[in-house]
Amino acid sequence: MTETLSGRDIEIAWPDLGITVTAELDDRNTALADALWESLPYQSLQGHALVAGYHLYHVAPIPSLLHLPASTRIDRREVPDGTVFCSALQHLGIKYGTLTEPMLASPVGRIRPDDMPALLEAGKAVWDAVYSTKRTILAEVRRAGAPGGHHIPRLDAADIDARQLIRDVHAETEQIWLTEPAELGDMHRGYIPSGAGAFDTVLPTLLFVNGETRPLGYAAYGGLVRAVTGGMPLDSLRQMARLTVGIPAEFLGYCGLEKLWAFTQRFLGCLDQLDRDDFFAVVSQLALYINCLGGWNLQLYPWDTGDHLRQQHAVGADQPA
Repeated sequence: MTETLSGRDIEIAWPDLGITVTAELDDRNTALADALWESLPYQSLQGHALVAGYHLYHVAPIPSLLHLPASTRIDRREVPDGTVFCSALQHLGIKYGTLTEPMLASPVGRIRPDDMPALLEAGKAVWDAVYSTKRTILAEVRRAGAPGGHHIPRLDAADIDARQLIRDVHAETEQIWLTEPAELGDMHRGYIPSGAGAFDTVLPTLLFVNGETRPLGYAAYGGLVRAVTGGMPLDSLRQMARLTVGIPAEFLGYCGLEKLWAFTQRFLGCLDQLDRDDFFAVVSQLALYINCLGGWNLQLYPWDTGDHLRQQHAVGADQPA
């Protein structure tokens, strides 16, 4: 389709790198672009794809990304480099080179062609940081020409227990959004109070924590948010919450994420007294918190431990073995 520019430009800056690029929002997914525009400015820990290829993404503090409809979805592999996406995984993503994962995504704009060399430079620096150096690189997203800044939205609930849980989750999210969570930092340095990790190993525990945290945020809580907005009956929502969030959260608490487990117990404890609006508010706030933890997991994990393992490619018939 022909893109129609909206006249709304955003700047994506990495102050730690001294790099800023400008993206022009378009009308391919108006609801998502509107949500992004209204959320600005914000800051977030910058991440990089570890499987898909040349792709930057970070958790955006925009609860509505979890459920807003996308009118245009395109295979990320087939769009031009510099395409900007908003994702139902609560991400702002930017393609800057070849991608291998066949995933449909929701484009909202594109980096200006003149800024592509700077985007490539940022991509390489972020990859090095996530994969090996562990340097923390923050992204700031703002309206072009406007001041920067940062805030984490806090939802509200009528039920007193739900309201206090939301406030506590919000406060913890604010504390860890731009600063390494102490629980995860301790875990990655080998301090695991429960002793999780057979024979004093650490790496398997880190691997399992990463493997449980991401789907808990993306699929379980994100799925509950989408189920509420999709009209699932409240009794079914409660049952799905009990089936999907308790077991992984308890395991993560055992591994060291004790605050996550405590929040989960409080959520399950007040579940039967929540109406639809309060249920929606609580699961939305928890989704943002857990997705933030997931971003830090990816930043802290020692990916270069497996640097000796590289993909093997088939040798062509006309090439030496």
